[in-house]
Amino acid sequence: MIYELDELDHGIIKRLSEDGRVSFAELSKCLHVTEKTIRLRYKNLIDKEILNVVGIVNPIAVGLKAGAIIQMKVKSRSLQTAIEELKKIPPIRYITVTSGEFPLLVQITVKDQEKITEVLYAIDEIEAVTDVNTIIQLDVHKNTFEYIH
Repeated sequence: MIYELDELDHGIIKRLSEDGRVSFAELSKCLHVTEKTIRLRYKNLIDKEILNVVGIVNPIAVGLKAGAIIQMKVKSRSLQTAIEELKKIPPIRYITVTSGEFPLLVQITVKDQEKITEVLYAIDEIEAVTDVNTIIQLDVHKNTFEYIH
């Protein structure tokens, strides 16, 4: 069942997306409701798994300055096997099934070009993967976690 977000839910999520450390008191002032209402809505958003509270690492601040998007073709009937093997490669932070010529796409963020090469060697060891197309990210202009506008 899909949970229908109302204007207050949208407001809470939007404000937390901007500043995950904003207090319930500040949210209540900003959204013109009681702090108790904010607490209850926040708990509901967590309980319904609409909102996850995590710390987001700034990759550049921790020395991860190289990124790549890697597209892959896989053997027939081996898509799930390839996905499970890709999940075991720590620098891979995003895996998605896509339409088109390359049904798998992953994204990595690593220290340098050498680490990108290491990931490519690890992918090459996956028997289900038959072809790879690597796109090196030269400059990232937007990387957001805001899904509610």
